[in-house]
Amino acid sequence: MVDPQPDKPTPAWSFSPRKFLAREWPYLLVLILALFGVAYTSFARTPITTYWVLLAPLIGIICVVERWREAERGDQRMRLIWTQALHWAAVLIAMRLMYVADVRRMMNADASALSALTVLALGTFIAGVHIASWRICLVGILLALGVPSIAWLEQSTLLILLILVVLAAVIAPFLWRDNRTRGHPPSPAG
Repeated sequence: MVDPQPDKPTPAWSFSPRKFLAREWPYLLVLILALFGVAYTSFARTPITTYWVLLAPLIGIICVVERWREAERGDQRMRLIWTQALHWAAVLIAMRLMYVADVRRMMNADASALSALTVLALGTFIAGVHIASWRICLVGILLALGVPSIAWLEQSTLLILLILVVLAAVIAPFLWRDNRTRGHPPSPAG
């Protein structure tokens, strides 16, 4: 059988941003929301306790949804729900302890936001280990790496902006070329 398009090479590896976002959106959402919470707290100089209290159960729900299909029996599903509920309740209690009046007076807004992110990162990583999900573990690790990064970011904002501009300038031509070649068939050489 003759290949109908012999000139068109088959890519060994291709990246589809749409497929990536469709598959990984819950984890990216958690990262964006967590980093937004720390950035807002740093900017406003006031801790946003309610925000963290809402973010932790969202991660717990994502953990349950990720393992729901693997828990085939009703008792396995109930165990999954209860273990995640107890795990995230413990994380919420630890976060709440940081916002008790006596503790809050000892920390400024930046320190309390970074502490909350640290507890959230630890809780996320342990939840990932508990449900055997490398994606949840990775989110926990990225949240943990965000703690020193955010502290450094406050010191080096201009340098970070410069790096982002350079990265965008390097990556943009590749994305532009990739999108352009997808829409048009290759021209015949001649």
